[in-house]
Amino acid sequence: MSSTPGIFFKDGRKMFIPLENNPDVFTHLVHALGVSPKLGFYDVYSIDEPDLLAMVPRPVHALIFIAPAPTYYRVRESDPGSKHLTYDAAGDDEPVLWFKQTIGNACGLIALLHSVSNGSARDFVIPDSTLARLLDEAAPLKPMPRADLLYSSEALEKAHMDAAVRGDTAAPQSEEPVGYHFIAFVKGRNGHLYELEGSWDGPIDRGQLGEHEDVLSDRALDLGVRRFIQASDGNLEFSIVALATRPDE
Repeated sequence: MSSTPGIFFKDGRKMFIPLENNPDVFTHLVHALGVSPKLGFYDVYSIDEPDLLAMVPRPVHALIFIAPAPTYYRVRESDPGSKHLTYDAAGDDEPVLWFKQTIGNACGLIALLHSVSNGSARDFVIPDSTLARLLDEAAPLKPMPRADLLYSSEALEKAHMDAAVRGDTAAPQSEEPVGYHFIAFVKGRNGHLYELEGSWDGPIDRGQLGEHEDVLSDRALDLGVRRFIQASDGNLEFSIVALATRPDE
């Protein structure tokens, strides 16, 4: 059993306080884990209005799309997958590092890990930091041992819970249900756009991107985020957050 304040266990499963959807909270957490201060998270206010899109620094290394459950499941109906884990890749067989979520209410944390563990963002992980050591240990493992590594990491638990009580609104209790899915979009080592979410059956390959296209490029948005927006049926409760290189001060 955990001694970290705020942790709750339900039917023997560890539950976290959910992260607030807040770029400052996300940035605090990844910096605490060992990501360079050169990276930060930014709200994406529009993917269609050029002036608003231009407010996001480039390059964008990852996008996190926060989708209400009905929108999420509409898209998932057309995706091949399984209710049971069949994905079994590890190490050099993976174009992206994917984490199965076994901690309750940790979908925000898993999305952050997916964002900073892949593509160009991985170059900004500080050597010998908590995150660097975790990723080095996780990379050669199969999905379930990798999930167990996250589940048992006290350093990850403490960093998450410290971030979860920050933000602009009162932190919910860890036992409260959450109705949103946090989905990360990253560029894999093979140049493809990948959709990563810990409750699915592994990474989803959404298609090839050009050498100079980042995950906020028009093609990446068509392959990823816009699929969810088109399935939203007018529900505007979604939000988008970008992991980007901070502009020079």
